[in-house]
Amino acid sequence: MSTLSAAVPAPHRSWLPDLSLVGITLIWGGTFLAVQTALQWSGAFAFVGMRFAVAAALALLLCRRQLAGLQRAELLGGVSIGAVLYFSYNLQTLGLGHIASSTSAFLTGLYVPLVPLLQWLLFRQRPTLAAWGGVGLAFAGLLLLAGVDGFSIRLGLGEWLTIAATATIALEICLISRFAAGCHAGRMALVQLATVALLSLASVPLAGEGLPQWHPLLLLAVLALGAATALIQIVMNWAQKTVPATRATIIYAMEPVWGGLIGWLAGEAMTAGKLGGATLIVASVLLSQLGARKATHAPA
Repeated sequence: MSTLSAAVPAPHRSWLPDLSLVGITLIWGGTFLAVQTALQWSGAFAFVGMRFAVAAALALLLCRRQLAGLQRAELLGGVSIGAVLYFSYNLQTLGLGHIASSTSAFLTGLYVPLVPLLQWLLFRQRPTLAAWGGVGLAFAGLLLLAGVDGFSIRLGLGEWLTIAATATIALEICLISRFAAGCHAGRMALVQLATVALLSLASVPLAGEGLPQWHPLLLLAVLALGAATALIQIVMNWAQKTVPATRATIIYAMEPVWGGLIGWLAGEAMTAGKLGGATLIVASVLLSQLGARKATHAPA
């Protein structure tokens, strides 16, 4: 009986979710420079609010027929993840007002080695030795990116804002893996996007931002990034039903690579220190997931 059972081939696993996540990392990588350009005519909270309002409208259009089936878990999960997204996108956007887009992209990549640490703290899943090694490499890369003068690290406001955003992005990935299974990807993404849009627009007067200045490039950025954001959130919610957070983070490692490459092609300086720091951060991303060939948990 056991011999016959062992001979049965394992069910074929589709690679479409993994490839879909690879695709969104390329989209992500291109958003850094686009956001930085748009901030010439808009404050951070106003831009994020407009961007997510467009994304929410598109998500509503795509899943309007399924809205009647909105579940309590989708509403609670969507609002929780949306609140985390509000901090991650706004902190990152504020940081882009002070640092180069390529620097922001590589610093954002630090969320990958943070994911196993958060899974340990939140869900009692102990990180592997490789994950700890990834954290060490990531810290060394951060030192090179920031610039070290003796025993002091030159971290400016933009770097600190981006590092804070990075921590919330890691939390978002963990939460999506916990909430995604059993939820409709489009409905939960709609709640997430609408939550970010409402919180961001409500923060505009509190932050003392003025009204955005009209410019065709600003309109293009809002529409294009809004569409990209809707796609990203829907794909993440769908793909992470079957792609565990540990494997998803390996794929997300490509995001800082694309962001840095696009920034360099756009003319941003790539010093030896920045290149070395970026290399260590990407290496930390891969090393931190070296032992994660199997899912540490099924998304629930």
